[in-house]
Amino acid sequence: MSSDRAGGVQSLERAFDLLERMADAGGEVGLSELSASSGLPLPTIHRLMRTLVDCGYVRQQPNRRYALGPRLIRLGESSAKLLGTWARPFLAELVETTGETANMALLDGDEIVYVAQVPSRHSMRMFTEVGRRVLPHSTGVGKALLAHVPPDEVRALLARTGMPAATEKTITNADDFISELERIREAGYAVDDNEQEIGVRCLAVTVPDSPTAAAISISGPAGRVTEVATEKIIPILQDIARQLSHALASAGAGTGA
Repeated sequence: MSSDRAGGVQSLERAFDLLERMADAGGEVGLSELSASSGLPLPTIHRLMRTLVDCGYVRQQPNRRYALGPRLIRLGESSAKLLGTWARPFLAELVETTGETANMALLDGDEIVYVAQVPSRHSMRMFTEVGRRVLPHSTGVGKALLAHVPPDEVRALLARTGMPAATEKTITNADDFISELERIREAGYAVDDNEQEIGVRCLAVTVPDSPTAAAISISGPAGRVTEVATEKIIPILQDIARQLSHALASAGAGTGA
């Protein structure tokens, strides 16, 4: 590999690393923060950020800090659709084995966005529109995803969004919610027990090692998704999540030159 090409690849890797560090920091950072977290010198970061600004992937705020730019939205929406497409066969298998509606969702900023769904064949079934956004504190997928986020970051998110009650069963206290996340980490799955909609129970697990934090779930009437049914469904959910994880890893490995 020529020195010019090697330098170009290194710059590309560094640029993506800076974008991911910005996302981890909430979408807006200063150059000194990026330098401290990445270990890169300020002149290098400034050069890379200017290129990202010129391309529309980053914008500079009036306060001189840098924020993720609007051009990333198009990339994110396209990748979310593709992720949902890859997930559909696994969700279909989930429906086949559990009989309930299966969903896939991502944590996008402070919200949960549903990127795929396969409906149950039952006449009484749950339906969530793909692309729908909800707050994470009252959903199974949201709780499953937040269980893997540091508690201080979860508290900051809850402070930004508030914890409105979707039903009388919704958890609306931050301390109670943090305790719930601890139980989820220990159990390996999350439950939305009438918290988003009365009469509906949802069981959710994360997709391990997903390229972006993702969760899959089943949802159905509380009369069908009982405690007894939960014991049978959770191992199936976890197995499908592992299969999906392997498929996504294989897809990623297959994109190399």
